[in-house]
Amino acid sequence: MTTIPTGDSRLQRLELWLAGLPGPPVLRVTPASIDASFRRYFRVHHDGGTQIAMDAPPERESIDSWLQVARLLAGTGVNVPRIHAVDADQGFVLISDLGSLQYLEALTNGADPEPLYANAIDAMLCLQARGTAAAHDLPRYDHGLLRKEMELFPEWFIKRHLALEPGADDRRAIDGAFEWLCDEALSQPVVLVHRDYHSRNLMVCAGSNPGIIDFQDAVRGPISYDLVSLLKDCYIVWPRARLLAWLDRYREGAARMGLDAGRDREEFLRWFDRMGLQRHIKVLGIFARLWYRDGKPGFLADLPRVLDYTLAVTSAEPALAPFDDFLRRLVVPAFAVALKRAGIPP
Repeated sequence: MTTIPTGDSRLQRLELWLAGLPGPPVLRVTPASIDASFRRYFRVHHDGGTQIAMDAPPERESIDSWLQVARLLAGTGVNVPRIHAVDADQGFVLISDLGSLQYLEALTNGADPEPLYANAIDAMLCLQARGTAAAHDLPRYDHGLLRKEMELFPEWFIKRHLALEPGADDRRAIDGAFEWLCDEALSQPVVLVHRDYHSRNLMVCAGSNPGIIDFQDAVRGPISYDLVSLLKDCYIVWPRARLLAWLDRYREGAARMGLDAGRDREEFLRWFDRMGLQRHIKVLGIFARLWYRDGKPGFLADLPRVLDYTLAVTSAEPALAPFDDFLRRLVVPAFAVALKRAGIPP
């Protein structure tokens, strides 16, 4: 039934579970995707079409948050996978298939970004405007979580990846930047936040675009966060003029739907850029950790893009001058060495 090599005991258990479900018999099971967690996804083929089976080892990944958020998001009317069957004890979920064409793949292959991003922004606005009640059931993106995320940067990117040990002055600069960014994030209006709303988690779906996946870490948090994930994507970069045009589209939609997107464009743009800096500091740490802890080197090639986003904001913020100095004096040279060591073009 499977096209995957034998010896995978969890896959064998998954196939037994699928075979016992009602419906047409399974013809074959093929790999669908993996993500940055321990979850795996398989495409289940049968006479009626295809579905997706999620394998989330209970000792590694709880499916509870995924199921909760899937139901909350479905209630806002956006296109998320429908849940067909669940075995919580084994960590198996059978869901509808949103296809295999990610935004990133479509864009890389020359798709027109304008309709894709228009749809993505409209869906985001639905999540935010219609998800107010749902957001109350989600964790708060509070100071502790914001700070915990950024601490991945000194631990995994600075110390582990770059082999740097910041001195007392540099650590003060890092701490000061982190506290300032926490304060900035917490000053924004609060909405439902997907938290990874980007080109690898948006699927091109005819008729109900986009399909939205990988939403299990959703929280109540800053209004600019998901727009940052989408427009300052860690996997693809857009010219600033195009990015600002999409940002304006978002603000116009937010005004129509009664969302607070700042007094004016300038205020929202400050929120957007500063929120983006918090996210990119976190991502530098996460991508390094994925290599050193989890043995996933594929994200190392994305680090230069993320560091460029980071430096563009620190250079423009006087409050972050000590942090910007640390980055340019120590991090940038050490990063060039690390790139060469990993065989990644600068």
